[in-house]
Amino acid sequence: MNAITKEELAKMIDHTQLSPLAGRKDIEKICSEAKKYGFASVCVNPVHVALAASLLAGSDVKVCTVVGFPLGADAAEDKAFQAENAVKNGAGEIDMVIDIGAAKEGRFDDLERDISCVVQAVREAGKKVQHSTLVKVILETCYLSDEEIVEACKSAKKAGADFVKTSTGFGSPKDKDGRSVFNGACARVVRLMRQTVGQDMGVKASGGIRSAETAREMIEAGANRIGTSSGLKIMEEW
Repeated sequence: MNAITKEELAKMIDHTQLSPLAGRKDIEKICSEAKKYGFASVCVNPVHVALAASLLAGSDVKVCTVVGFPLGADAAEDKAFQAENAVKNGAGEIDMVIDIGAAKEGRFDDLERDISCVVQAVREAGKKVQHSTLVKVILETCYLSDEEIVEACKSAKKAGADFVKTSTGFGSPKDKDGRSVFNGACARVVRLMRQTVGQDMGVKASGGIRSAETAREMIEAGANRIGTSSGLKIMEEW
């Protein structure tokens, strides 16, 4: 892999603040940091989209927000409404959580519809505000088998999404003995996702990426976007 410069790395980072406790000052802070470093986007909860859009106006940094977050258990029509509203408020990227239960039951036609509802709503809303908006599909891979990950990636691709994404970072999977297990991105799964979607879609690694070493591992596995709340630390270490 060719060496990635700090400037190139910055364009791969979604600078993330998804805490339910985040207030206006927190959003002002990450937007200021994102402009300073030239990050791809700030990723915020929907309530903060309009504020972030106003703070980032005139910059190259996009506003990313989440839909059906973090459980993915909203009705497809509700996710579509959330996404449409976010685009109207200034979101340039939408990260939606899939219907995880549908994936676990092998109902991938239903999963494709779930994703397609959001994609179509975003495309229509984008036409009205005259800007294109990316749709990233969060699989929450900590709950899925490899086969389910592959099929979910295929559903996202069929539905016309732009990216598949590993994790919310809020999952709480447990092993058979009830012990908590890792809920974030791992290189093996990122590699599987990249192999499945090919080069036509983006792959976003998110969840537990807190160092330059881990970010590099994800990029080498095939990720071309990194979701992290540790963007500043990663940039300093790179």
